[in-house]
Amino acid sequence: MITIETLCLRIGNVPERDVQAWIDSDWLRPEGAPGHYLFREIDEARARLILELRDDMGINDEGMPVVLSLLDQLYAARRQMLRLREAISIPRENELRSRLRGLLTSAQD
Repeated sequence: MITIETLCLRIGNVPERDVQAWIDSDWLRPEGAPGHYLFREIDEARARLILELRDDMGINDEGMPVVLSLLDQLYAARRQMLRLREAISIPRENELRSRLRGLLTSAQD
């Protein structure tokens, strides 16, 4: 886990106020309290994504929540498809049914 200062340096010397704005907008969800945030690898990857969307693709602050939400949905669907593929590759029918039930249950949560 890294601090906000380290995150800012790692993702391209981004101003801390930008990262704080992303946190305030709920685009990034670090652990800890304000002034004591800790970021995981996945947070760093998301910060890089936000930068790429903003700087390379021209997504503005109003469009960012929509784009991030759609990407989150896409990644969730991809994870579900991978789980389904794993479930289908199981040779025993009872275990397949059990896994499929688990997928349906987690999809409803």
